[in-house]
Amino acid sequence: MTEKQLPVRFGIIGCGIIANIHAQGIMNTEEAELVAVFDPKREAAAKLTETYGGDICSTMEELLAREDVEVVCICTPSGMHGEQTAMVARAGKHVLVEKPMAIRLEDVERMIAVCAENGVLLATVFPRRMSPQAKFARQVIQEGRLGQLSLCSAYVMLYRDQSYYDSAGWRGTWEMDGGGAMMNQGIHTVDMLQWLVGPVASLSAKAKAVLRNIEVEDTVIAALEFVNGALGVLEITTTACDGKGQRLVIHGDKGVLIIEEDTIVSLEIDGVQLKLPEFEPFKVIPDGHRLQIRDMALAVREGRRPVITGEEGRHSLEIILGTYEASRQRQEIELQTGTAVS
Repeated sequence: MTEKQLPVRFGIIGCGIIANIHAQGIMNTEEAELVAVFDPKREAAAKLTETYGGDICSTMEELLAREDVEVVCICTPSGMHGEQTAMVARAGKHVLVEKPMAIRLEDVERMIAVCAENGVLLATVFPRRMSPQAKFARQVIQEGRLGQLSLCSAYVMLYRDQSYYDSAGWRGTWEMDGGGAMMNQGIHTVDMLQWLVGPVASLSAKAKAVLRNIEVEDTVIAALEFVNGALGVLEITTTACDGKGQRLVIHGDKGVLIIEEDTIVSLEIDGVQLKLPEFEPFKVIPDGHRLQIRDMALAVREGRRPVITGEEGRHSLEIILGTYEASRQRQEIELQTGTAVS
């Protein structure tokens, strides 16, 4: 068996809820193998390995010293991602980091730089992009079939009660969570909107904790202006008791595209409701993570960039942090868009 046929060996740092999705993705990927995990709570690591295999490491340094670890999945609280990515990169391991990449733009820049300096790959997790319907929607927009875009908006209506925030000391804090409804629940939809429509040039916003006793916001509204001239709104909350989920509505002068959760529910062009292709079944969790893990494994073996690079995680975070700043300043904020995704 040649090296290219061997599975790429993964380690996981942080063995909480999302680590199970990563481990499941690794287990269900022929090109990947879980060999080691670390969590300061050894019982969490033990529970993960009982189901998915791999060795338990006593320290992060022990995991990073292992020659059989090629890629590390970082599944820790958001505020730890920057420093841990640097440690992983300096150990010569490739990095797959959970969303958000970091809670400060300067941390993202350092993460990108340190991985480049050490010649390792950096990818971030946006599983919604991996669905066949999302890829089809992007193709429709990029081909100009909706015409000139005009009003492009996103809505996230979810529910998290106070016990959710009380369940872990880092939840709902600026220091470790980096934000609330927008940073943690809404980031996937924010990313999808800018991935489909293009980068945001400026925004104004209001973010606050309306119902929950937390430092960060449980509700956000924002008005966006995209680089292409289109306008849009964001409405994101974790106080919606009916929990309707994600909705994207993208208007152009030739048509409109509506996505609910990960399903295109309407594509109308020139007044005609189009019949959509047959899409393969897809669930964001776990399918999106599994496909990103497979892509990362293939990128390592093929010597290419992963499909969602660290650079691609930057602009979504910039929109979120810009929203918080616009809310604090009570004025419109211009964003840097030079490194937005292509």
